[in-house]
Amino acid sequence: MGARVTAQEVARRAGVSQSAVSRAFSPGASVSEATAQKVRTAAEALGYRPNVLARAMITGRSRIVGVVVAAFDNQFYPQAVERLSVALQAEGFHVLMFMASPTVGDVGGVMQEILDYQVEGIVLVSVSISSVLAGRCVAHGIPVVLFNRDQGDDRLAAVTTDNEAGSRAVTEHLLTLGRRRIAFVAGFEGASTQRDREAGFRSTMDAAGLEPAARLDGDFSYERAFAATAASFARSVPPDAVFACSDHMAFGVIDALRSRLSLRVPEDVAVAGFDDVPLAAWPAYDLTTYRQPLDAMVGRTVAGLVARIADPVAAPRRERLPGGLVVRGSTDPARRLHVVPTRSSP
Repeated sequence: MGARVTAQEVARRAGVSQSAVSRAFSPGASVSEATAQKVRTAAEALGYRPNVLARAMITGRSRIVGVVVAAFDNQFYPQAVERLSVALQAEGFHVLMFMASPTVGDVGGVMQEILDYQVEGIVLVSVSISSVLAGRCVAHGIPVVLFNRDQGDDRLAAVTTDNEAGSRAVTEHLLTLGRRRIAFVAGFEGASTQRDREAGFRSTMDAAGLEPAARLDGDFSYERAFAATAASFARSVPPDAVFACSDHMAFGVIDALRSRLSLRVPEDVAVAGFDDVPLAAWPAYDLTTYRQPLDAMVGRTVAGLVARIADPVAAPRRERLPGGLVVRGSTDPARRLHVVPTRSSP
């Protein structure tokens, strides 16, 4: 392999100063379009790419934002990370994804990586590490926005759905259908999303004068929700509806009801979830759920982080956005998707 092309070589070929080359590759820097075009043409001809990390060491600006996640098994998170990355890139930032340990409080490794890359801001998507890692970032002066969770810490910006209102809407829908023995599948106990969604469910059941038929420990896991459902329905008077506080767990509930217990959804048991991930609309699940306003959440998250990077002393904002109930065939037979088979070719 040949030696790396330098900025000096690009400057000589373009007939400009080395500082002009630097400005041409620095988002927001002052450089005329004519000069920038000369630099881009010379750089392309020579195969030059700027060394982002080296420039960060000189300028103190890396234009790198870290997105921290711990798992991708829930469909909501790949979707969210993809849209966050696109939106941040549109703002001129490079995006680095950090995979954190799923162990609660184990943040040493990922914290060192964040410092090594001199990131200018962090979006925290992980459930289990949010509070500890967020505190470390704040101590190092790195702006943080919590996405789809809130730690109740005034030092941290956060963007969430209005989870309590969403759970109330789902529970009211089940009650309107005449379901009275409603079980709740809880997520990870340390997550604000879990706490708020269960609060909305319980307040609605209390208002109706009803007790939950059961509380199942799903831990935001398909496998845990599947196993808990199979065990719960062994009782003499089983639930007639199940509200899982994430779609990922609701899929486990539906599969357990059908494959392990030979029950019909929704005739025997109505099932609802929360998130409205793409799989929820597939005919195999046809899941009633509460849709999180993902695009709006991403937009507010990116805008909040960019503002805090520009002005680190700006007060962080904690925002709750409204979503919407999506009724499908897992609760209402009249809404069931019908798949019309195609005829075989003669």
